[in-house]
Amino acid sequence: MKLSRPARRASLVVHVVASASWLGLTLGLLALGTAANTTGSAATVEASVRAMKLFADRLLLPVAFLTLLSGLMLSLGTPWGLARHRWVWTKFWLTLATTTATVFALRPGVDTAAAAVAAGHPLPDGGDVLMGPVVSLSAYVFMTVISILKPWGPTRRGRRLRVAARQPGTAAPARG
Repeated sequence: MKLSRPARRASLVVHVVASASWLGLTLGLLALGTAANTTGSAATVEASVRAMKLFADRLLLPVAFLTLLSGLMLSLGTPWGLARHRWVWTKFWLTLATTTATVFALRPGVDTAAAAVAAGHPLPDGGDVLMGPVVSLSAYVFMTVISILKPWGPTRRGRRLRVAARQPGTAAPARG
């Protein structure tokens, strides 16, 4: 399936906006987690953790899934393909991994911290509200860099498809 030019451009805009939103949300989570860990004020800890919970519950997963789906749409609907270039393949797996980590690590850690603070207890483990955003932010910055630089060249599959496309009398290879 090849996307038309308007569809490709719209998908690219959606992907860039969703990716930038995910990065921005993670920066916000990092700032809030840092505030919760470094303040001496119980009110600031509670406000920070409650805001983190709001971000994690309402915004992170929709933005993560939009990033993943728009990236898949772009890779499958353009000549870049999903498994033709190492940088695209790497971004796909990192996006899948960070989305999974958001569901199974970041959100439960924030939920635990929010429940403890709401019950009047101190922040249980500051690492729970800091490690997720630090790891995620590192992954998103790395994915942004490889999106711009497009390093590493084609995958083995990409090289095979390129060779097959150059041979006379060979049908055009399928996308992906």
